[in-house]
Amino acid sequence: MMGWRAGLRRLAPVVVGLGLGLGFAARLAGQERLAAGLWIAPAILVAAEVAVDFAAGLLRGGLGVDLIALLAIIGSILLGQNLAGVIIAGMVAGGAALEDYAGARARRELAALVGRTPTTAHRHTDGTIEDIPAGAVVIGDNLLVKPGEVVPVDGALGDAATLDESALTGEPLPVTRHAGDAVRSGVLNAGGPFSLRATATADASTYAAVIRLVAAAERERPPMARLADRWALGFLGVTLTVCIAAWLASGDPVRALAVLVVATPCPLILATPVALICGISRAAGRGVIVKGGGALERLARADIALFDKTGTLTAGTPSMTGLAALDGFSPAEVLRLAASLEQVSQHGVAEGIVTAGRAAGRLVTPVNVTETPGLGLSGLVGADQVMVGGARMFETAGISLPQDGHVAARANGAEATAWVAVNGQPAGAITLTDAIRPDARPLIASLRNLGFRRLVMLSGDRPEPAARVGAELGLDAVYAALSPAEKIGRAREERAHGITMMIGDGINDAPALAAADIGIAMGARGAAAAAEAAEVVLMLDRLDRVAEAVSIARRTRFIALQSIVAGMGLSMLAMTVAAAGYLPPVAGALLQEAIDVAVILNALRALGGGGR
Repeated sequence: MMGWRAGLRRLAPVVVGLGLGLGFAARLAGQERLAAGLWIAPAILVAAEVAVDFAAGLLRGGLGVDLIALLAIIGSILLGQNLAGVIIAGMVAGGAALEDYAGARARRELAALVGRTPTTAHRHTDGTIEDIPAGAVVIGDNLLVKPGEVVPVDGALGDAATLDESALTGEPLPVTRHAGDAVRSGVLNAGGPFSLRATATADASTYAAVIRLVAAAERERPPMARLADRWALGFLGVTLTVCIAAWLASGDPVRALAVLVVATPCPLILATPVALICGISRAAGRGVIVKGGGALERLARADIALFDKTGTLTAGTPSMTGLAALDGFSPAEVLRLAASLEQVSQHGVAEGIVTAGRAAGRLVTPVNVTETPGLGLSGLVGADQVMVGGARMFETAGISLPQDGHVAARANGAEATAWVAVNGQPAGAITLTDAIRPDARPLIASLRNLGFRRLVMLSGDRPEPAARVGAELGLDAVYAALSPAEKIGRAREERAHGITMMIGDGINDAPALAAADIGIAMGARGAAAAAEAAEVVLMLDRLDRVAEAVSIARRTRFIALQSIVAGMGLSMLAMTVAAAGYLPPVAGALLQEAIDVAVILNALRALGGGGR
């Protein structure tokens, strides 16, 4: 049945166009009855299709505006206005075809994501390479990714690789990743072959999650579309009232028919969903996945922004900001020894120390390393026994740290401190800070320019570093040391002031992302739980995409509302002219066709950029 309906939908514009042309040819040949038959037949075909759609709507409990088109076609045939009837049928069939075209064009970028889904992986097995389904990959498999192929699963690189990540991030230039770096499924190998150790199955990988987001976005019926339906019901009442009034006032049923013809509401029922789908597609092309039209509308209305701190407004990994050496040790030597030892650590501060050490000189590989979780680590670096960690580790080892002097003062005032001892003697202290991201300040400025009334930080971090970040960025309020449950409470309190938008990246942010009116997850670096809880996911680790997503959403909503108002306004103006007797049915049908095309093409503007 559905196949027959779809075939009829595709065939109807061709049948109507053929009937219209042949009917004109018959009229020119003086065959009026044949012309009438050639116009009536396709009109009845389209009327039958509209009647089926209308009946289906009634069974679902809705009274659709398809009734206007159905009455206009039937009335045209009954009143002998056969040319008007076939033009109306062409308008309805053409509008449906334009809807299909617009939806297909709007979903082009989203469909491209689905079409790129890897189906095959190349696995190293017993010295050979075998092709297996991507779904058969298990964690730990050693895979080969050939040039030009899409990475099938999330994994860790065995070799350096050049990758095109534009499908996920929107970034046009290839990037270079090094051995050991994490790589997400869905990116394209833009260089030579490389090996990959699978860290997730295909279903649990990044690309599969993106596809699920896309599927959810396409399934959702946007609230604004439901709003358009409610407006359409009011429009139906106005149309029937004007139609009956024109008939009673003039005594001419043809005048009532003319009102019905110009009131056929194709722009109202098509323009809004087309605009919203276009906006979702536009956002996807910029590396922002929006989970549906409802999310896009809420994003457009947001005026309060809530931020996590670590990993969202800050880098998320402490970087070295200071180094002080005690007497008998040079700063360069303290850094070299500490960074060499930290190469094997999994602690959060290790990366910052190692990065600074590598920039300063060559590191050596430590041996006999012992790490105590939460305290620090010790090991042999060359001929020296080195210890790096917090004050508690040194107290446990019986090593006394200086309580005064410039080294102690710097350590006590730092956000994080790693003390260093060499051969049982304190050697110095390395201070670290989770630096504010370079793109955080531009984001705050952009949101202010977009009219956000309140910018608030919700952080689980200590009050001191949270207050420092909030003050430097000029936020309106900072709440620190919050548990996930407390973040939910604060998010709900902020909702009393307006429409809230929460941006976060960690597992502890997931509840607040769900509690806000619209949650935005830093999907490029964040936890899967945050991406699942959020309604908007940034596939690129760039904060400027938050403001860009808001701009796209606001422009899309403006275009959707513009299309609704323009469609209804133009149709009502034409109805007034028709009710006064100055617009016959045929001319009205042609005018309404022009309105349809103009309004839907306006909705398609949401695919592009430009100002609001």
